[in-house]
Amino acid sequence: MTTHTSSLTVSARSRSSIRSFFKHNEGLLYIMPWLIGFLAFKLYPFGSSLYYSFTDYILRKGQAVTQYGLFNYVSFFKNPDMVKAFFVTFKYSFMTVPLKLAFALFIAYILSFKIRGVGFFRTAYYIPSILGGSVAIAVLWSALFQKSGIINGLLKAIGVAGPSWLGDERLALFTVCLLRVWQFGSAMVIFLAALKGIPLELYESAAMDGAGKWRQFFGVTVPLITPSIFYNLVTQIVQAFQEFNGPFISTKGGPNQSTTLISLLIYGQAFQRFNMGMASAMAWILFIVVAALSAVAFASQNRWVYYEDEGK
Repeated sequence: MTTHTSSLTVSARSRSSIRSFFKHNEGLLYIMPWLIGFLAFKLYPFGSSLYYSFTDYILRKGQAVTQYGLFNYVSFFKNPDMVKAFFVTFKYSFMTVPLKLAFALFIAYILSFKIRGVGFFRTAYYIPSILGGSVAIAVLWSALFQKSGIINGLLKAIGVAGPSWLGDERLALFTVCLLRVWQFGSAMVIFLAALKGIPLELYESAAMDGAGKWRQFFGVTVPLITPSIFYNLVTQIVQAFQEFNGPFISTKGGPNQSTTLISLLIYGQAFQRFNMGMASAMAWILFIVVAALSAVAFASQNRWVYYEDEGK
């Protein structure tokens, strides 16, 4: 009886302590769902992938880890196909990011003027960013650029023989890049918001000093939207290095691995060969490269990014 009473007392004290804890840490209670999700679906996979990258873990039932070390990383740099995929990923990213940002800024600049139906055009240009990453759009893109697709049909109508867009090593990567450049809507919206925040008095002052439209654009517009350019630059680099749907659906990495990005190899190692150790190592190499490029971008921003409150 005494033991039962003691256990009830301890239980009551525990419940009281828990209520007291959450009463004084109410904010923690509100973020608990997010915190649980972060720990279970972000932090744990992040840490476990680092651990598996140093093992020969195979994703099969009953398959035990038998080897530990840097052999996955060594094998990566000794494998010419994997190194080539990394160079293709770099080429893909450095083709798509500048083109996408330039095109997004160009369209945003046009839509910043008061023209008839501007709301419709803004919506129409933004829609590809919503649909562009889907499998259906990648399939549609493949159909458009097939040898007998619509693009070559239009070229044939004007007397031009269309090439094999997705079957030619020299054109396949460029064709896949166009799919990502076409998804410029999100970057355009950010640029448009930045352009709307520029005071009209600055343009009037520049015009009074004799500056034309081009001089105003490069002397007034571009410097004042450099924070938005910087933000879009970093986010687009990160997204480009992780691109998967476009090349996987359109070309399966071909022809002759000309569109094989590192993300496709990670997928192949993890879910086709079930070699989670190598897949984790490749993912961490990709993470280090993207982190390094982001660090370079952040380190360089003091030289070209202008913030209004810098002198305050």
